[in-house]
Amino acid sequence: MSLNTLEEIAEYIVSDGKGILAADESNPTCGKRFDSIGVESTESNRRDYREMLFRSSGMKDNIGGVILFDETIRQNAQDGTPLIELIKNQGALPGIKVDKGLAPLDSSPEETLTQGLDGLDERCKEYFTLGAKFTKWRAVIKISDDIPTDACIQANMEALARYAKIVQENNMVPMVEPEVLMDGNHSIERCYEVTSKSLNTLFKCLKDQGVNIAGTILKPNMVTSGSTAEAQASIQEVAEMTVQCLKENVPSDLPGITFLSGGQSDVNATAHLDAMNKIGGFSWKLSFSYGRALQQPSLKAWLGKEENVPQAQEALSHRALMNKLAANGAWNLDLE
Repeated sequence: MSLNTLEEIAEYIVSDGKGILAADESNPTCGKRFDSIGVESTESNRRDYREMLFRSSGMKDNIGGVILFDETIRQNAQDGTPLIELIKNQGALPGIKVDKGLAPLDSSPEETLTQGLDGLDERCKEYFTLGAKFTKWRAVIKISDDIPTDACIQANMEALARYAKIVQENNMVPMVEPEVLMDGNHSIERCYEVTSKSLNTLFKCLKDQGVNIAGTILKPNMVTSGSTAEAQASIQEVAEMTVQCLKENVPSDLPGITFLSGGQSDVNATAHLDAMNKIGGFSWKLSFSYGRALQQPSLKAWLGKEENVPQAQEALSHRALMNKLAANGAWNLDLE
């Protein structure tokens, strides 16, 4: 694969309905996932699990990029092959999470600001030499009656823009993730309002920093009802409001939008993506960057046992194919 420019890399990741496998869970998060299946979270178990995912046949043609955690980008498979080589052999590009997690915002302690700009340039230089082609930084926006504050949105979007500029200067594609959390009992209209404001602020900040939008990927939330809201919006309503929100706030020269699943069930995440692509009428590719919604069936099938590897790989391959079909607006529930 000779991909030389940021634009070529970004376009490749989302070409033909391909999306992203998010395998960048921190060790504590990975520990929680492993606890749910009774597997100890050791370095070798994490390696075996991710190697199993990366060797799944359904990676090929369906996955254009894989986001890794710092530990994983340095690991080798059991036979000594670097894990990033397994990813490249499947036709996907390796990426890396570069933020350093969340800290309380000084002016509003129940809100957070993502950390990690200190030393980011040096980290990017190393990750580039290790083979990373793209990076990810996640900002978190919570909704309740009195938040998010304007200060929280502004500070997080400025940090995302500064991060994106540093990454592009290091010849990698920045993935910007302004996640408006589903947690809460808010309406879909309230999620729309907060998501709209976050995206609008983000693209202003990216422009101010001189970020090349055509060499950037957006990883947003979908516009949904709060997870504990009594009235839950339908698949079609989520699709229509999300597409409308994006059309109002996202420039047309952005190559791809790869949604996070944000705690949705695996089938719902696929159904929402498919419904948006069936609406159509937008210039960017609408695809997926799912963690749990791609991995969960595989994790449940695996249970840490060698003999379960084929079923676990089949489970990941199935979800990857379903989401590729959804990214092309060609999925339906009967295919499940």
